[in-house]
Amino acid sequence: MKKMLLVALSAGMVACGTQKNVENANPMEYAETITASELKEHLYTFASDEFEGRNTGEPGQKKAAEYIVNEYQEIGIEAPEGYANYYQEIPSEFFDGKLNDSENVLGFIKGSEKPDEILVITSHYDHVGVDDEGNIYNGADDGGSGPVGILEIAEAFKAAQKDGYTPKRSILFIHLTGEEKGLLGSKYYVENPVFPLENTVANLNMDMIGRIDKEHEGNDNYIYLIGSDKLSTDLHELSENVNSEYMNMDLDYTYNDENDPNRFYYRSDHYNFAKNNIPVIFYFNGVHPDYHKPTDTVEKIEYEALMKRARLVFLTAWEIANRDERLVVDKAGE
Repeated sequence: MKKMLLVALSAGMVACGTQKNVENANPMEYAETITASELKEHLYTFASDEFEGRNTGEPGQKKAAEYIVNEYQEIGIEAPEGYANYYQEIPSEFFDGKLNDSENVLGFIKGSEKPDEILVITSHYDHVGVDDEGNIYNGADDGGSGPVGILEIAEAFKAAQKDGYTPKRSILFIHLTGEEKGLLGSKYYVENPVFPLENTVANLNMDMIGRIDKEHEGNDNYIYLIGSDKLSTDLHELSENVNSEYMNMDLDYTYNDENDPNRFYYRSDHYNFAKNNIPVIFYFNGVHPDYHKPTDTVEKIEYEALMKRARLVFLTAWEIANRDERLVVDKAGE
């Protein structure tokens, strides 16, 4: 009887995934679960006419939020405690009554050793909806590529967890609403954080990561990085080292220049974290002629490029979540 009980207990421990030393894991094994085909499958739904351009507070945005929740539930990603429906609900009053109620969507993996230290991975999932002539702005790149990247990154972390490699630090995945209305979903989050901002070690933000700009025509192995060196030398060096070890992508810092007239550092959701002295990296593919037009559609996405970029974010997140020491903020106030 005792023997049978021990066998049953052992089986239960294996089924639940006994925690192993994460230093022994090969993160590239899990990065490779992020595939172009799965990203494409997600995006052909997420940026379809059915979601009506995902305008903040409108039915299409609600459908997109439901899609994200259903995917999290399917892959076993839980919501943070107190957010059983995965939604951080934002009342219309926050939008000065100009928009309907909306939602940030949350997924969470609790850390094994430093659960109170939180890495936040973000992308906005809203877009600009339908115009007066009935044209649907599907936002395949803008507001579509980043969220499906997060879904694949979350699934990769879950696969590692199932193998016993839970990250040392906690990871909060946030699909943000209201970005197109003025970074409002991230503004709401930092004013009403699920976890104290002082416990947030970094923010990795993806916004438009599925296309190739004219400056890199014919090259799907690049990404613009913005903000990595603004607050933390540690973060910038970690990012460079991860890329050198695993991906060897061309990291383009053109838009990181303080004198760049586009001022992209101030134009996506990471900035609300940076304003609170949280180190950030903004991953961006650059501009293209379909920006904020009905022609930003799924068939124009470069899925191999999207895959490489999502893998880079995953690998960077893996290192941040599992390094011994928290990233040092050494440039605040500069």
